[in-house]
Amino acid sequence: MERVPETARPSIADAALVVVKIGSSSLTGPDGNLSTTAIQGLVDALAARTEDGTRVVLVSSGAIAAGLNPLTLPKRPHDLATQQAAAAVGQGQLVAAYTMAFRRHGLNVGQVLLTESDVTRRTHYVNARRTLVRLLHLGVVPVVNENDSVATQEIKFGDNDRLAALVAHLVKAQALVLLSDVDGLYDRPPARPGAQRISDVRSPRDLEGISIGGTGSKVGTGGMTTKVEAAGIATGAGIPTVLASADQVGPALAGEDVGTLFHPVDRMPKGRVLWLRHASTARGRLILDDGAVRAVVRDRKSLLPAGITAVEGRFSEGDPVDLVSRTGRVVARGLVNYDHSELPAMLGRSTHDLAADLGEEYRREVVHRDDLALL
Repeated sequence: MERVPETARPSIADAALVVVKIGSSSLTGPDGNLSTTAIQGLVDALAARTEDGTRVVLVSSGAIAAGLNPLTLPKRPHDLATQQAAAAVGQGQLVAAYTMAFRRHGLNVGQVLLTESDVTRRTHYVNARRTLVRLLHLGVVPVVNENDSVATQEIKFGDNDRLAALVAHLVKAQALVLLSDVDGLYDRPPARPGAQRISDVRSPRDLEGISIGGTGSKVGTGGMTTKVEAAGIATGAGIPTVLASADQVGPALAGEDVGTLFHPVDRMPKGRVLWLRHASTARGRLILDDGAVRAVVRDRKSLLPAGITAVEGRFSEGDPVDLVSRTGRVVARGLVNYDHSELPAMLGRSTHDLAADLGEEYRREVVHRDDLALL
């Protein structure tokens, strides 16, 4: 593909690795079926971008929507079991459609289904990254989706906007493009007279006074709020993000002034911190005394059992938990090194005493400082 010498957004046009996310409503027609025209149009634009050596990861919603018609469901079901059934039926149709569309351009696709644990537990997300990177090196276009057919409410991302932002960080993308049926962020609801598109968001201050709402279409789960939040995750990791409509995918990838560009922030958190902060859902809470709060927040030290006053929830070793002050303020999130049933007997005791009474394995921290993200 011949590049335009100068673009309004060179950070997007020149990106060597791009993550593109598309929502369910942009892939289905009025009858709820997958639209081959919409899929082919998207794939044509992505294939054109790959011609100059750009690597592309596609995060695609649509599995549940694709399963509605075969199961004669009039709309997206609310209960988890039916959602999982629809996803199981629809995921095959979705990937088959992408396989055929990309094959016309001589490209192979690889399906990658993720759950939240795949990006919160260290061994899992290392494996997820290894798979995605290898697919890209082999010239394959990864098609990523949440594994809706097995995910429970407790381990769901909630929407693919957040998943796309986390995948962009996982593969170290240079750009993220969020596509939907909305052509950008507006300074007021687009239907209101005088509404103007916001071309650039350079900091959270640019969003002050702007009403951000919307709950998505009847076949999707996201809305403008989730897209802005996803942009915040990505730009917080140094990744410029464009929010545009699906029919603008070509111009958006070319760096033209369409949609809304969210500029990256200057300071980027470490990878583990970003994942803990945005990808994880706490399975429980540890209540800390004032000294432990100071040690964790101010001194950036590990959490020891001596500073914990109470344990709430049911969790296992390696699960994310919230660290909470006596006043109820969540100060950090981290990966706990003990099961919820082990901790009550350890509270207020030093690791030295615990090791002497229970064994050397109890000398370890409750949450190591390398597995902590301040909130």
